[in-house]
Amino acid sequence: MTLHRKFVPRTLLVRTFLMLSLLIFISVATWLTLFALAEREPRARQLAQLAVSVVNLTHAALIAADPVKRLALLRDLAESEGVHLYPAEATDIVKALPDTYFFRVMRETAESQLGPKTRFAGTVNGLRGIWVSFSIDNSDEDDYWLMLPGEHAESDFPWNWLGWGGASLALALLVAWLIVSRVTLPLRALAGAAKELGRGRQPEPLPERGAIELQQLTETFNRMSEDLKRIELDRAEVLAGISHDLRTPLARLRLEAEMSIDDDAARSAVIEDIEQMDAIIAQFLDYARGDSGEGAELTDVNALVTQVASTQGRASSTAQFTLGELPPALIHRQALTRALANLLDNARKYGGNQIAVETRIENGEILVDVLDRGPGIPASEIERLKRPFTRLENARTDASGTGLGLAIVERIANLHEGQLELLAREGGGMIARLRLALKS
Repeated sequence: MTLHRKFVPRTLLVRTFLMLSLLIFISVATWLTLFALAEREPRARQLAQLAVSVVNLTHAALIAADPVKRLALLRDLAESEGVHLYPAEATDIVKALPDTYFFRVMRETAESQLGPKTRFAGTVNGLRGIWVSFSIDNSDEDDYWLMLPGEHAESDFPWNWLGWGGASLALALLVAWLIVSRVTLPLRALAGAAKELGRGRQPEPLPERGAIELQQLTETFNRMSEDLKRIELDRAEVLAGISHDLRTPLARLRLEAEMSIDDDAARSAVIEDIEQMDAIIAQFLDYARGDSGEGAELTDVNALVTQVASTQGRASSTAQFTLGELPPALIHRQALTRALANLLDNARKYGGNQIAVETRIENGEILVDVLDRGPGIPASEIERLKRPFTRLENARTDASGTGLGLAIVERIANLHEGQLELLAREGGGMIARLRLALKS
């Protein structure tokens, strides 16, 4: 089943073209078959008429000729027309003509003019040809075999028709390809725009042209794209407003706590809660921000990884770096900074003090691995945890988190035409692998 699917074309362009090509081939084959059937019967009747004419002429010549000169007459017929005359013997080894439609029509047509006593054969005494019997005086004693060359039953291959047919077939296939490619071109453009939209980018409006159904589809997609853009902007504005409105009173609360609470433990607890609330707000903003319209620029990914790790406090002092040689790549710098910060922060929270960061190039992609020795994530939960507001109910759970960290990283990976992979690490722990398309 898998092997069968491997050879099945996956694109609409190729599938439709192959179906049209099959239809054209079947049509051409059908017309060729009909042509062969249509010309077979007239050719068989023509051969029968030739045999009748040769038999009648030979019969008349033999009767009119001087018996002494008959031998010379037969020799002339053999040399000039390829017609051979042999006396029929009782000991002749006779094989019938092939039992095909062509020879049945030929035999029936000739018998209707030469009489029912006429015999036909394909081979007499080992000699192949078209054999027809007749008698000079209508008696059975003077029967003769008249042999026509077998070439009379053959037809020349229509090379000229084959050439014209091949040219017509090639032209039909070319036109079919142009038609199918023109029909599928808007669909390919729509698929590309949908792919861009899935990566969090805003594609340019597609031209609304072509068949009415394609125009309606393109118009609906453009309207959906604009609606999503507007929703995204509204969400970013709302979250930015919430952040501004909340962070101001949070700052006052922190200042009030530091000045008014005498108990050190209570003051530290309140300040910690305020910082946690501020971190949650920041994570909401990171998720809503996306790329913030930031353009891609050539970036040294190794330098960016080192820079982000150096801002992670305890993570910077424990992380072990294995940085491969990476060429400068087109990167959304601020977005990738947020993704790396999330991965390193997760490793710091759940991986203890054994954190490692590795970079390399593999299959034309930049790989950034953040490794830890924490409890890891079950394989069945990996895809679910990439969705927003989901957390794992085990030792790797951050009760104070929002469940947006991995969703933010996944969105930024898609922005770079890559993906986030969560893998089990040999010896225990987890590998958070960020794949990025290598563009320069």
